[in-house]
Amino acid sequence: MKETETQDEKKVEVDKTLNQMIPIWKRQKQEIKDSEMNDFYKHQFTDFEDPLKVIHTHVDGLLSYTALLFIPKRPPMDFFSERYEKGLQLYSKGVFIQDKNKDLIPDHYKFVKGLVDSPDLSLNISREILQQNRQLKKIAQHVEKKITSELKTMLEKEREQYVTFYEAYKTALKYGIYNQYGMNKEQLQDLIMFKTIKHDDYMTFKEYVDEKPEEQKAIYYATGKTKESIENLPQMDVMKDKGYDVLLLTEDVDEFMIHMIENYQDIPFKSVQQGESDVIDETKKKEIEDQTESNKDVLEDIRKALGDKVKDVKLSARLKESPVCLVAGEGLSLEMEKVLKQMPNQDGPKADKILEINPDHAIFQALKDIHQNDPDTIGRYANVLYHQALLIEGFPIDDPSAFAKDLVDLMIDASHKQ
Repeated sequence: MKETETQDEKKVEVDKTLNQMIPIWKRQKQEIKDSEMNDFYKHQFTDFEDPLKVIHTHVDGLLSYTALLFIPKRPPMDFFSERYEKGLQLYSKGVFIQDKNKDLIPDHYKFVKGLVDSPDLSLNISREILQQNRQLKKIAQHVEKKITSELKTMLEKEREQYVTFYEAYKTALKYGIYNQYGMNKEQLQDLIMFKTIKHDDYMTFKEYVDEKPEEQKAIYYATGKTKESIENLPQMDVMKDKGYDVLLLTEDVDEFMIHMIENYQDIPFKSVQQGESDVIDETKKKEIEDQTESNKDVLEDIRKALGDKVKDVKLSARLKESPVCLVAGEGLSLEMEKVLKQMPNQDGPKADKILEINPDHAIFQALKDIHQNDPDTIGRYANVLYHQALLIEGFPIDDPSAFAKDLVDLMIDASHKQ
């Protein structure tokens, strides 16, 4: 009995030694403990945390390779800098060939660490030949598809884990859609999520579309720094009135990405801060047209007073409580103008700004009275309203002193008339 136990112990010891000699990625998945995989990752890729996700795949046939991939829990400090180097380690038959092979991983998945081992590659292959190797390009395509598939599965079946992943790497995915003229949008758009006016949890585009009312003809979005700032936008008045949900775009890349996607399931994306509102009923439209015609002199004098600051001044169908708002015409949006202004050496193009005035607000009756009784001061009132709209949109005022002076002068005038 003792001899049998000793032989069994020896066999276990031999198996353990052999396992240690076999690269971990060549072992069967079910034979690898989580702790072994985590230790290998931390040692091989210099991380102090366990990986968020492990992808271990083996392919045999015309194309043969093993891939062991890891998604770190959080990106490194230099992830969005030029210093960061993407790439997977490359092996042939367990022998190391190259570190950080950039061709094996696309930019939108540059956060993935790991390795690829293929028996079809020569051990003496040069870096120049590697770049032209068809086998390597096919492996890269397979690896990309596998990562996409695993992320979609995580989104569907492990939502909490996916949210953790998404909050760490969403910007990389969004740039992946925007880059290369949207070449990867079909692949990546179902991995994108946004919070909304109605939901504090993330929603995919599909979830938004499935939840929207049947009569709603667009996927609406608004841009801003926070949910609170977007909620307080005057342009949100009509969306709240209709009960429509609105995607919250709070990153600089968001709107550029949305423009690249254009539509989802043939439903267009539409900004609540740009262009004509399409959620107004025909009765309200006709009412606005009639009011515009009867007050065209007032609107024209306000437009003249503002000069090239605005492209147009209109009566608004989208405002309910707010007195005024700024919207952009077709083309460049207000948010895109802000982003472009932040870039170095960029005066940047400007959005076509349209000042919209709420015809049902007391301010419009006041403007009509001023236009009739004291037309010379209409410009000062117009400037105050324009600057108010600028501040609401998060734009700086070119001349704060002049704005403050206009406010004080108008307050003094109002007190004298009482």
